[in-house]
Amino acid sequence: MEESEYAGGMPKRRRVETHRRNDRNHSGPRDRSAPNSRNRPQRDSTPTPPPPENDDEDRALDRDWYGGDEMGGHAFGDESHNPFAAYDSWEVQKTESAMAERMSSRYDARKEQRQRENDAWETNRMLVSGVAQRRDLSMDFDEEEATRVHLLVHELRPPFLDGRTIFTKQLDPVPAVRDNQSDMAVFSRKGSKVVKEARQQRERERQAQAATSMVGTTLGTIMGVKEEDADSALPMPADAEAAAEAEKKSAGNSNKFSQHLKKSDGASAFSQSKTLREQRQYLPAFAVREDLLRVIRENQVIIVVGETGSGKTTQLAQFLNEDGYGNLGMIGCTQPRRVAAMSVAKRVAEEMECPLGGTVGYAIRFEDCTSKDTIIKYMTDGVLLRESLNEPDLDRYSCVIMDEAHERALNTDILMGLFKKILQRRRDIKLIVTSATMNSKRFSDFFGGAPEFIIPGRTFPVDVLFHRSPVEDYVDQAVHQVLSIHVSMEAGDILVFMTGQEDIEITCELIQKRLDALNDPPKLSILPIYSQMPADLQAKIFDRAAPGVRKCIVATNIAETSLTVDGIKYVVDSGYSKMKVYNPKMGMDTLQITPISQANASQRSGRAGRTGPGKAFRLFTEKAFKDELYMQTIPEIQRTNLSNTVLMLKSLGVKDLLDFDFMDPPPQETITTSMFDLWALGALDNMGELTDLGRKMSAFPMDPSLSKLLITSVQYGCSEEMITIVSMLSVPNVFYRPKERQDEADAQREKFWVHESDHLTYLQVYLAWQSNRFSESWCIKHFLHAKSLRRAKEIRDQLTDIMKLQKMALVSCGMDWDVVRKCICSGYYHQAARYKGSGEYINLRTNVSVQLHPTSSLYAGHPPDYVVYHELVLTSKVYVSTVTAVDPHWLADLGGVFYSVKEKGYSVHQKRFTETEFNRKMEIEAQMARDKKAAEDRKAAEEARVAKKTVGPGGGAAAKKVVQHGAVRKPVTKKRFGRPF
Repeated sequence: MEESEYAGGMPKRRRVETHRRNDRNHSGPRDRSAPNSRNRPQRDSTPTPPPPENDDEDRALDRDWYGGDEMGGHAFGDESHNPFAAYDSWEVQKTESAMAERMSSRYDARKEQRQRENDAWETNRMLVSGVAQRRDLSMDFDEEEATRVHLLVHELRPPFLDGRTIFTKQLDPVPAVRDNQSDMAVFSRKGSKVVKEARQQRERERQAQAATSMVGTTLGTIMGVKEEDADSALPMPADAEAAAEAEKKSAGNSNKFSQHLKKSDGASAFSQSKTLREQRQYLPAFAVREDLLRVIRENQVIIVVGETGSGKTTQLAQFLNEDGYGNLGMIGCTQPRRVAAMSVAKRVAEEMECPLGGTVGYAIRFEDCTSKDTIIKYMTDGVLLRESLNEPDLDRYSCVIMDEAHERALNTDILMGLFKKILQRRRDIKLIVTSATMNSKRFSDFFGGAPEFIIPGRTFPVDVLFHRSPVEDYVDQAVHQVLSIHVSMEAGDILVFMTGQEDIEITCELIQKRLDALNDPPKLSILPIYSQMPADLQAKIFDRAAPGVRKCIVATNIAETSLTVDGIKYVVDSGYSKMKVYNPKMGMDTLQITPISQANASQRSGRAGRTGPGKAFRLFTEKAFKDELYMQTIPEIQRTNLSNTVLMLKSLGVKDLLDFDFMDPPPQETITTSMFDLWALGALDNMGELTDLGRKMSAFPMDPSLSKLLITSVQYGCSEEMITIVSMLSVPNVFYRPKERQDEADAQREKFWVHESDHLTYLQVYLAWQSNRFSESWCIKHFLHAKSLRRAKEIRDQLTDIMKLQKMALVSCGMDWDVVRKCICSGYYHQAARYKGSGEYINLRTNVSVQLHPTSSLYAGHPPDYVVYHELVLTSKVYVSTVTAVDPHWLADLGGVFYSVKEKGYSVHQKRFTETEFNRKMEIEAQMARDKKAAEDRKAAEEARVAKKTVGPGGGAAAKKVVQHGAVRKPVTKKRFGRPF
């Protein structure tokens, strides 16, 4: 039997709300004659006429027939899956079917909505000008406006954010750039001209292809043009079954980056001619091994400084293991990036001749490649930070190496603050902080003058060349520089630093396009690498180029320190990178293109001197380097949202953030905004203390909003569905959209649409994949990333384990997806928007104007009055992405702190009175909490005074009682891993 054209795998249904007021005020789009109606045909039990020449009706039948579970999970008698079960009678079905048939197939709900808005505006202008009288005009729009629900937004703040409390020593915000009016800052805001032109060209090509296609038009129907005819000129995918079979062979490990790295990948001539042991002995770190171990034995904390390629990342952990520290506990090594943690673990496992996951393993979020035999564990800093929740003293570790600390990642800074306390409680643990720059003194001073150990470099001289004049378009100039190197300079691979995926892709395309225009140019292998690229493609940068072929790697700043590729002789530095910066107006982190720091520039230049003398071409002037760039990168903790960090610190028992030992304290505004967001979610109470909900949220390694969704889903009885949705939101985009087949991919994507929710669309995709037995060929056919779906399945399994560990019930709501939407509203009510008109929404709290993203399933339908969204996407406009339509009454019920339904006759004075009463109530609760805490402190102080008086100089039974209750912490000798602690 042929596989169904229907991608859903689960029957789509039509739901009727019990509290529907009218079509316009409905919580979700219910217009059954919306665009793309041919993709969502009306199902009716009445006899239908023979199908016309086009195959829309046939596809509809296929979707209904093949959409059910092949194993009989949805029987015909199962009313829970009957699309018409909610209707009272067959007559209602017949009436709606007749109404749908009268609607044109080209009916556009968005155009109709726009026309209604224009009509209302013209009517209003006519009334205001006196040209027409109210009785002369139809007042339908007034009736509609009268029945529309309006929400009042309350500006409330908890007592602990009254402005009188200081949470940090850094009161002023830290700007992301040194000089906002400098040339480099201005150019970074403008962006690359060639990138904009390429983006516009792609859009024109897409529109031209859509305009010239006759599929679905009257003329196309007359001529018998079908989709397969229109797409016949496009390249088709390889045999789906063969591709799926090949992929299945490695399905168990294909998601792991390490599986795509081979022992010979990226090897230089030196690496090919030497054994792994000989390569180790050649590293600079190996030459100072004994001196380094001696300093580590004599000190609890040591700062190791070494240039990239000195071997500190791969050798330090092995040195410690060889010196016996592995017998006392695990040796942990943290990395700021996942790719680095995985690739370094793979290399060390090869050097130690053990399988990855055995003696050497790695752990990143949602992927743990370790075992009970693991001694050396590479991990991201976030993994170790989360482990500290369960083990505040990290008792399993004898040594911890904090690698690449100079990058000042957010979790790295938090870990350093925690380690200052851990080192006082555990005198047996060793901490080694490594840095690749001259910033080591900051770390030494932070840890009380810890000794610095410098590994002598083995780098070759690098000739640094600045540009003579400011470069306005860094992408165009980088392409020009690459071609100049390739055609005029001696052999050696090229490394180009760009800002992100779009810049990298367009740079690669332009290099190839201009190279093809040359007359018989030398061969060049162009290889991009960025974080969202599939693991198997990322690993290609380590492949050896064919003889006579030069490699050109175009990368983000991931290639600065985390990854080392042999053979790089030329570096082209754009001078920019994407930096995560918190935008207080929008209430979110945004990725901004900003000038790099001087330390970043030095790191990038050093990549050219790994295997021999090299050259670094900086696409900015020497004056800009000195005057426009920071000495060091602004630490992430001073420029990003800290909601997750504050929640983590509160869970670790840090009650007063002012007392926490930050190396660089975050700005006051960032702290208060993050605490406000947590209070809005219910994670903090009116005193700023962690609630039971907040404590449960900290157990999940994800954004606080997603954590709350999982917790509240138990109350709504839809935890099975919510685990799936959260898992799908935690992986890269599951929809595959190849450039040459975008329209076909979009058509397949529309088959999954649930026109009330993008979250439910993701659920629909997963259920369809599940009902098709997790088929690889099915994913290829429907333009879905099989690896992303497999990753979502793995994450789902891990979240299920966490919920079972937390004793949370796993229940399903069946097909009652309105319950799921209400649960989604409970986690995102602080990110709600109201429809303004003409496709525009207004954020209820910030008043920022946003629009639905074109990929949203709500984009083509009737726009709902109120939506909640998962995130904002900032491109040429501000878009809301992953959106769900919600009932305004849900927002008022679940987000009562912020919203209330406006009743008839409700005045501004009453609104102010309500807010005043709410603030007064919160202040009373806060005062009661303060009084209770003060009484507890007095009682504890009195007990401590009495105990001290009773103990006397000789100690005795009273002293033992105090120790047992934890009032006094004394060192207790106990054996674990063969060591005292």
